[in-house]
Amino acid sequence: MNVAHIATTRRTCKAFDPARKIPDSVLGDLKTVLRFAPSSVNSQPWHFVIAGSDAGKETLAATLDGALAYNAGKVRAASHVVVFCARTALDAAHLDGLLAQEDADGRFATPEARAGQANSRNFYVGLHRDQLNDADAWADRQIYIALGNLMQAAAALGVDACPMEGIDVLALDKALGLPETRLTVRSFTWVSRLALEQRS
Repeated sequence: MNVAHIATTRRTCKAFDPARKIPDSVLGDLKTVLRFAPSSVNSQPWHFVIAGSDAGKETLAATLDGALAYNAGKVRAASHVVVFCARTALDAAHLDGLLAQEDADGRFATPEARAGQANSRNFYVGLHRDQLNDADAWADRQIYIALGNLMQAAAALGVDACPMEGIDVLALDKALGLPETRLTVRSFTWVSRLALEQRS
């Protein structure tokens, strides 16, 4: 694999053929890339919603009206749309869950290493939440790491993708029922197995 070639030949494609679908095996690889994306102190302040059915994509497209209506057709035509959501708070339950999963994965050689990870993560979460007051912006930066990883992985797998911020966050939050889950939409990207705009 030539990563420089992938970086210089991938492009942001905005016209998709709705008949071209991402195979399940490739979609599985892309989901793995999202699940294992790096984040500061492994905070994982995200949740990903993937719409692949016509009904799912229509739920997203229906939130794009007025000045944003030009994006609705792109959402409908893409094979899948990945919605990047942020947690509205990195609370104790989330942080404890991360630590328990890291422990189950065998990440810590000693109890001291486990305690060190917990202390480090709690320090940085507290720093951004309580001192710098930029917890939302900090979470966004982590989410964009995941978005960048997804874009590069998609290109490596021959999947065209386009990141998108021309969205109505409040409408999407409501359509996806997110206010009750302490999540909010930040961005999304549409992906498809090769596009109408064929590579030269």
